[in-house]
Amino acid sequence: MAIWLKEAKPAEERAADDAKVREIVEQALLDIERRGDAAVREMSERFDNWSPRSFRLSDAEIERCIASLDERAIEDIRFAQEQVRGFAEKQKESMRPLEVETLPGVVLGHKHIPVNAVGCYVPGGKYPLLASAHMSVLTAKVAGVRRIVTCAPPFNGGPAPAIVAAQAMAGADEIYVMGGIQAVGAMALGTETIASTDMLVGPGNAFVAEAKRQLFGRVGIDLFAGPTETLVIADETVDGELCAADLLGQAEHGPTSPAILLTSSEKLARETMREVERQLRILPTGEVAAQAWETYGEVIVAEDFAEMVKIADDIASEHVQVMTRDDDYFLANMTNYGALFLGPRTNVAYGDKVIGTNHTLPTLKSARYTGGLWVGKFLKTCTYQRVLTDEASSMVGEYCSRLCALEGFAGHQEQADIRVRRYGPNARRTGQ
Repeated sequence: MAIWLKEAKPAEERAADDAKVREIVEQALLDIERRGDAAVREMSERFDNWSPRSFRLSDAEIERCIASLDERAIEDIRFAQEQVRGFAEKQKESMRPLEVETLPGVVLGHKHIPVNAVGCYVPGGKYPLLASAHMSVLTAKVAGVRRIVTCAPPFNGGPAPAIVAAQAMAGADEIYVMGGIQAVGAMALGTETIASTDMLVGPGNAFVAEAKRQLFGRVGIDLFAGPTETLVIADETVDGELCAADLLGQAEHGPTSPAILLTSSEKLARETMREVERQLRILPTGEVAAQAWETYGEVIVAEDFAEMVKIADDIASEHVQVMTRDDDYFLANMTNYGALFLGPRTNVAYGDKVIGTNHTLPTLKSARYTGGLWVGKFLKTCTYQRVLTDEASSMVGEYCSRLCALEGFAGHQEQADIRVRRYGPNARRTGQ
């Protein structure tokens, strides 16, 4: 039986905050839909103190941002993008078009068609998260999306040069300096100066996530997102210092980011708790991480690996760092997670920034039914059918006719019956 040495704030206490966010977002989206650019500009002035002549960056402005970075920064961005692009290309190669003759004269198939226009949100209000540009823009580009729009909020009173460089190098077609609800709403709904898109992707704060949720259906989205989550699964083969670093490395995302240690060793659990307190005193982002740890941190001691898997699947965390004597056991048996990081030599930061897998991942238990952003999210798998012979059309039509009669669909039945009359064995005799 597992024991909780530390528990998080109950979910019920978060409901009131969520309700306030929903109401604010709903009113903001209605305003954007009614007033377009004027509403977007007012929100940008109010929330970001940002009202440029044009929210869209010109080619010259983009070049100035890129030129302001040193060659090392450009090379690092290029390296990270090569990894993300390379993995996305391999993923796309695994998605084959299909055509098969399922019955004599009956051909069924599917093809993968890219979404036409995608809006990519890149967070950057508190930290310039340029990695999100790689994950969204590059992956969409590999999928073959024709028009890619990006929005990132201003940083320190202007465009964040590293984010702009990452967006441009990844292949964005339109780059806007705009954040929050107004960015997501403008990309989805369109304004006088921003053409709407068909899909929204990318992480963001609670308001961005709620805006995407409310817009889902009018446009596609990558997934429903909440605060960054991390689960560290560990045993006595590692130490508290490593576990604490991996917990706090994700807790620094924000004060509502869950960070959970799940272990079979009570000794490691208590050592990690002491290490967390020590590292919080010296971590530059310790103030934010401390809030997350205090309110949303958990420490769970389980009896064995089997119980750890059961608990981990119930948590369904976005990131799962596994550091045990048998990491492959968790790879083989876990079913609910955004991404696994296997062994002490890797970590969530590698996945977030550079290693090549996508860092836009399911949160709030949505890993129970979806994976993260990948090249396939930008591709619509569309089917087609072809019937090659009269005999095949007549044979399928007879089955279809009887099935339609069972359902009472007379119009459907006639679609089948007319083919039987025209292509069936009696067609020539009846002159049809």
